Amino acid sequence: MRSHLLNGLTAEHYRRCVTEGVDRVAARLAGADRPFTGITVDDLSLRVDAIDLDRPLGDTAAVLDELEDVYLKDAVYFHHPRYLAHLNCPVVIPAVLGEAVLSAVNSSLDTWDQSAGGTLIERRLIDWTAGRIGLGPAADGVFTSGGSQSNLQALLLAREEAGCGDLARLRIFASEAGHFSVRKSAKLLGLGPDAVVTVAVDRDRRMRTVTLANELERCLAEGLVPMAVVGTAGTTDFGSIDPLPEIAELCDRYGTWLHVDAAYGCGLLASRRYRHRIDGIERADSVTVDYHKSFFQPVSSSAVLVRDAATLRHATYHADYLNPRRMVRERIPNQVDKSLQTTRRFDALKLWLTLRTMGADGIGELFDQVCDLAAQGWRLLAADPRFDVVVEPSLSTLVFRYVPAAGTDPADTDRANIHARKALFASGDAVVAGTTVDGRHHLKFTLLNPETTPADIAAVLDLIAGHAEQYLGESLDRAS
Repeated sequence: MRSHLLNGLTAEHYRRCVTEGVDRVAARLAGADRPFTGITVDDLSLRVDAIDLDRPLGDTAAVLDELEDVYLKDAVYFHHPRYLAHLNCPVVIPAVLGEAVLSAVNSSLDTWDQSAGGTLIERRLIDWTAGRIGLGPAADGVFTSGGSQSNLQALLLAREEAGCGDLARLRIFASEAGHFSVRKSAKLLGLGPDAVVTVAVDRDRRMRTVTLANELERCLAEGLVPMAVVGTAGTTDFGSIDPLPEIAELCDRYGTWLHVDAAYGCGLLASRRYRHRIDGIERADSVTVDYHKSFFQPVSSSAVLVRDAATLRHATYHADYLNPRRMVRERIPNQVDKSLQTTRRFDALKLWLTLRTMGADGIGELFDQVCDLAAQGWRLLAADPRFDVVVEPSLSTLVFRYVPAAGTDPADTDRANIHARKALFASGDAVVAGTTVDGRHHLKFTLLNPETTPADIAAVLDLIAGHAEQYLGESLDRAS
């Protein structure tokens, strides 16, 4: 069994195995004519459940043949231009190269003596990102597993900085279009059930600052503590960007920590044309970025940044076997001192190789292209009487609803939209997402693929309308 361990003696075997795996994936990518095959849960479960994990195949080629059957053949391929559903991006090749390198070397980014140069590369990328945001010379941060963890850590720091011993008095203010991880974080941080105050949004799904001001005032009047305001630079459902400069003014006035969730909108940090859309982010106390959304990186690649490096002490614990206190005096850079995780992948390498190959402008141009595509898609939807579109996009998301002829029951329209999404997924011709807006079911395009064209959008809209019309026609036939 030692022949399967990666080391100097097995380097050639490693090369052959990885090359064969890459060849399989490349063939699938080149041959995928749809984003999904439409296979059902029941059918795929039968294949997976039939495999006896206690009887290994022993041969890599046989294992890859089996993998074709249970995974590669029926995977959902985000690189396809008609995958339009969630915040999943096609990935750039330099980042995939980074994934291969980091997995093989297998550095752990918790301590210097497990990572060496990996630690320095991650720190340099944190400094680079903080500079792009404009957080100032005292900024710092750390890579995380994703936006939810970044938001959790930011709110942990905010809780500790609030200095209130009575957790039941703490309040977090977040847009009603904000990410669910804010509420989840509040629960994990031991805050009360009423800790998160939902702030109404305007017609563009941006936080209403007048409402926020009123809620902050009411909080103080009731003897409560405004622990944090979470502004969003790119909501999951709409891609909407909250008015960050106005929110920052209110946070200054009320002495409240400002966290900006830019998990989605962080791609604008590399944009030469649309960076101004997130003006005000430089005034945040903490910022979440997800490179695996709008920097075209493989999952996972995320970070939390803070204006004041000293606040990261709230996540610091010292263990004698890992990062004893003396290491701080010796200026040994242990990243575990600022992370919620201990063992942690060298995910920063993917972004490093991407920047060193493509440059920030290259990433920004890709993100600008999908923002431009969303604007074109919005014009298509606005001109098409078959659909209602909710808001003009700030980033690359379109939320809309198929609307049949006047007189159709709204509940039937809901069911028609739900059916259209399911039928489209079952066909494998395209993948779109769904959400609820003002109590009604809507559909969603999240456009993160620069290879998607307006013609792809128009074709998928025709497919949606066809499925919805067929459903409504069959419903009328059943009712008659």
